[in-house]
Amino acid sequence: MERIRLLYHGSRTPTLFMLLCGLVCAVLLWDQGHVPGLSLWLLGLVFLAVLRLTQVAAFSRAAPARQAHPRWHRLFMLGAAVSGCVLAVGAVTLVPADLFFLQAMVFGLVAAAIISASVAYAVSLPAFLSFALPCLGPAMGYLLLSPHPLLQGWGLLAGILLAGLMVVAWQVNRLVLRNLLRRFQNLALIQHLEEAKARAEGLNHQLAREVEQRRRAERELRAARDELEERVELRTRELAQAGHALSESEERLALALEASGLGLWDWNLETDEVHHSRLKEIFGIEPAAVTGVIRHLRPRLHPDDLPALRRALVEHLKGLSDGYCIEYRVRHADGHWMWIEDRGRAVERDASGKVLRMIGTRRDISQWKSREEEQRLSAMVFEAASEGIVILDADYRVLMVNRAYSEVTGYRLEDVQGRRLAELGDNRDLHRQYQAIYAELERHGHWQGELMDTRKNGELYPQWLQLNVVRDRQGRVSHVVAFFADLTARREAEERLRYLTHYDELTGLANRVLFMERLHEAGQRARHEGRRVALLHLDLDRFKLLNDSLGHEVADQLLRQMSHRLLQAVPEADTVARLSGDEFAVILDAYTSLSALARIAGRLLAKLRVPMTIGDHELVVSASMGISLMPENAREISTLVSQAGMAMRHAKHLGGNIFQFFTDNLHARTVERLQLENQLRKSIEQGQLEVFYQPKLCLADDSINSAEALVRWRCPEQGLVSPGEFIALAEETGLIGPIGEFVLRTACRQAREWQRQGLADLRVSVNISVHQLRQGNLVRLIHEVLEETGLPPRLLELELTESQLLDNVESVISIFRQLRELGVKLAIDDFGTGYSSLSYLKRFPVDYVKIDQTFVRDLSHGGEDAAITRAIIAMAHSLGLKVVAEGVETQEQMDFLKLQRCDEIQGYLISRPVETPAFASLLREQAALCS
Repeated sequence: MERIRLLYHGSRTPTLFMLLCGLVCAVLLWDQGHVPGLSLWLLGLVFLAVLRLTQVAAFSRAAPARQAHPRWHRLFMLGAAVSGCVLAVGAVTLVPADLFFLQAMVFGLVAAAIISASVAYAVSLPAFLSFALPCLGPAMGYLLLSPHPLLQGWGLLAGILLAGLMVVAWQVNRLVLRNLLRRFQNLALIQHLEEAKARAEGLNHQLAREVEQRRRAERELRAARDELEERVELRTRELAQAGHALSESEERLALALEASGLGLWDWNLETDEVHHSRLKEIFGIEPAAVTGVIRHLRPRLHPDDLPALRRALVEHLKGLSDGYCIEYRVRHADGHWMWIEDRGRAVERDASGKVLRMIGTRRDISQWKSREEEQRLSAMVFEAASEGIVILDADYRVLMVNRAYSEVTGYRLEDVQGRRLAELGDNRDLHRQYQAIYAELERHGHWQGELMDTRKNGELYPQWLQLNVVRDRQGRVSHVVAFFADLTARREAEERLRYLTHYDELTGLANRVLFMERLHEAGQRARHEGRRVALLHLDLDRFKLLNDSLGHEVADQLLRQMSHRLLQAVPEADTVARLSGDEFAVILDAYTSLSALARIAGRLLAKLRVPMTIGDHELVVSASMGISLMPENAREISTLVSQAGMAMRHAKHLGGNIFQFFTDNLHARTVERLQLENQLRKSIEQGQLEVFYQPKLCLADDSINSAEALVRWRCPEQGLVSPGEFIALAEETGLIGPIGEFVLRTACRQAREWQRQGLADLRVSVNISVHQLRQGNLVRLIHEVLEETGLPPRLLELELTESQLLDNVESVISIFRQLRELGVKLAIDDFGTGYSSLSYLKRFPVDYVKIDQTFVRDLSHGGEDAAITRAIIAMAHSLGLKVVAEGVETQEQMDFLKLQRCDEIQGYLISRPVETPAFASLLREQAALCS
């Protein structure tokens, strides 16, 4: 109903605006002809406008009940639809199709009329649709179907306008409905407020009646109260006299309790109710929070003190004690633990002797406990202190000593109590020193320094003494505290440290620091006095192997004996020093001649080489010695040391057990060796290494079934370098690792390539160095290379020399077993050259044994080498191993080995090591012969 009113009241303005727009359009179109149609259209608009306004006026005069009749809504919808059709017909039929400006003006006015009417009718969506669809629908269809493009554009614009108007009408309708809803809610709220006002007025009348009744009751109560006050006043005067006496007694008691710090408690054991005084002051809690001992106070007790408290209380309740007294801890309100002294006594019992009531006192003894604990800790620290502590009185007489003092001096407390420290011994110097110390104390209040004192047994000892004066509150000296420490151990440690600074702890020889000082001094004398200095640098041969095999304890004993021999062998030496683990140095200041120096060096090496017995081991240890001379070889100490080390390393390189003088030629060879090392490093990086192959002949069918891969270095400056010139260097410098990996990868890749070409299933042998074994990744490397190249594991054979097998037997056996599980073949190279090969052979999981070429070179049927070779072949076959003989160069050697059932041979008789193409040719020739 409300929306109908809004529709009628809001339709006046758009109706008048629509009439105005129609008049303006008529004026604009009057010159274009169509006068009859235009006149008819204009009359229709005027008639509809008058009729619409009349309808609105009639609706406004009608009663609300009549306004609610559906007839008015239907009439409004009909009028809206007719108005829209008339407006659309005129806009479409009367506007020329070729005048854009006139079209824009007319269509714009019509659109303005439509928009104003649509916004007004948007209160009701049916009303809006009854006007908008007849107004824009036929016109839009007519314009879109028109052959004129311009009119089609206006038709499209009409469609857009219709869509926009529908959205606007929807929003307006939603807002109107929301506002109407709010209006109805406000009306309902106003009606509710009016009802509440009426109810409030009724309550006010009722309240007035009740107030009157209350006033009457108050008058009656006032009269009764006056009578009661007279009676109470009389009774109060009687009690005031008794209360005054009681308050005076309570005041005196409170003052006494305040002064003593005690709190009273009264405990009813039947109800567990308790009355406290000073509870806030002692426990920090309100009295209302603790009304029962068991319920409230017991949870605050420390768990460790609860058994003792319970035991003391039970004893008193049973009558076993006259009173109850206990100290325990209680948690304060702020969370910390406090000590309480609790005293009590049973004051009431029943007929059976059961305690009904107890009264007692309690006080806070936390400060007293803290002082007691501090005193106990002080006494404990006093006794447990590692330094001696003596407490003296103002006259410097002993009052107290601690245990450390007695342990250091030998004096007990009863020996020194009441005596002065200076009086304990017969040392007059010490007595004079104490007199000076007392004077210093009186001036400054403290003294510290070092003294030589006497123990009870008469032994002198150094001590560090510190004295401090303690004064009382009046500033007078009350005590003197003395702290002292025995410096004997510190002096010994300092002496020991000074010794270790210059001497080796194990051997007692000079260490490197003292050695360099003595060498500099000898160099200074040589420069200023024209003397000559010889430096002998020694290194024990194979000491590391001995250390690893026999253990550090045996090695230390060996070093001590070697040091003793050095001192005996060169008594004329200025200094004998131990530089590092197994390196020693001897400084000879002012030697006579080179021949005498050579005799000294030979005598020294011979002395060191004498067999010695350490435990159950008889050992023969030799040494390598390098000798450098000053000023013949060097004028600087650093150069002299470097040259002696260089000569020593050259002696060790020559096999050890010899001495070598430093020469310029040795320096040149060392430089050449360094250059060769640098070139070898570059060759690995630049790919100058190659792999040659030496075939192995199977004696069973005279076929080449395997080959040994050998590395060659093709140097751009030196040409093809043989392995003998760089393999040992590679072993020393650690370059053998990358070289061995290169040979392994190249050989496996080439063997697989020959297999793919159909030349042969060739077993390729690769030498493994001990350096690769020590790295710990050999098994993983082999597995990785086999996977990369695709070579079957059975076609790879790894060779390790017999001496390398003995470097770390258990580790090598473990690695060999892992390789054996992969399917790789294993061989012992240079067999027969080791001193313990036969004892270890059965432990190594190998497949082949290679007889060293030293046995094959001088092979004859009656010689020793022939017997050794036969024994090796027979032993290997008995263990299920195959035998390979290397270094075969003659037909006679081959015949002998074939007669002894040797499995394979290798040597120049078959072929020298050749490059890959040449070896492939050998395989092709063999394949051609077999076919």
